[in-house]
Amino acid sequence: MSETLQAADVDAPEADKVPPARSGSSEDLLVQEGDIAGDYLERLLDLLDYDGDIDLDVEAGRAIVSIDGGDDLEKLVGPRGTVLESLQELTRLAVQQETGVRSRLMLDIAGWRAGRRAELADLGRTTAEKVVATGEKVRLHPMTPFERKVVHDAVAAVAGVHSESEGEEPQRRVVVLPKP
Repeated sequence: MSETLQAADVDAPEADKVPPARSGSSEDLLVQEGDIAGDYLERLLDLLDYDGDIDLDVEAGRAIVSIDGGDDLEKLVGPRGTVLESLQELTRLAVQQETGVRSRLMLDIAGWRAGRRAELADLGRTTAEKVVATGEKVRLHPMTPFERKVVHDAVAAVAGVHSESEGEEPQRRVVVLPKP
């Protein structure tokens, strides 16, 4: 954020603060989100003195920001992606602060989310095949919303089964069931 913007925010009454107008195609808006997120993350990497290359993309109606290349990046993923999830939320909030609109951007660091997606898709597929073979429902371990979405998508590709989520966060999990 620029010095001028910060000073204006401090001096302006709350009612006078208007988020910047968003105009253009939805793709342009997603590119704008990616650019804001990239700037935010670049400043974060500079503060931490971490190396990393930031890549911006738009996929499936969502801005995708990836950071790759640095040796210290694994620290920004954390156990089971917990730090990554937090950084994604902070980045979404930084975008929202600048645009006035809630962002759905996806952040990946050191390819962790891409690798996790492949693992989860395999878990969903093999679990669905097991349910088809046995006719018994299977409850998976608690997962984040991202993880559950990947599993649901993988299960949906297998005939004869469907999936549901049950429980409350952070213990929400996918249940794979045979179709009646």
